[in-house]
Amino acid sequence: MTELRKTVEEFWAAAEARDWEAFAETLAEDVAYEAPMSRERVRGREAYVRFNREFPGDWRVRVERIVAEDAQAVSWIRFTLGDEVNVGISFFTGDAAGRITTVTDFWPDPYEPPANRARLTERF
Repeated sequence: MTELRKTVEEFWAAAEARDWEAFAETLAEDVAYEAPMSRERVRGREAYVRFNREFPGDWRVRVERIVAEDAQAVSWIRFTLGDEVNVGISFFTGDAAGRITTVTDFWPDPYEPPANRARLTERF
């Protein structure tokens, strides 16, 4: 297991537990967060912890998969807020100490497939 993979596991576990001190420990001081779909950027550990801590509602996160190499990792999560379930894909980079230096989040919207593909697929 890579150090970054372990850190990403700790990142999500701390987020789910609302343990913001442990969450902060997974991050480099100069961590940068980007959400390309909403064009948001957050710079720095303190700001990024606050950004997550103040997210509204009683949300839950469940990790589906993490794939990691030495300095980069990606996670697939299910994010639940009330009855709404969203899928999130997060790309991470890390430093030599195994701390997260960048997070880039993608939150794709579900959609109905084209009718002409129905004969080729099954729905789940």
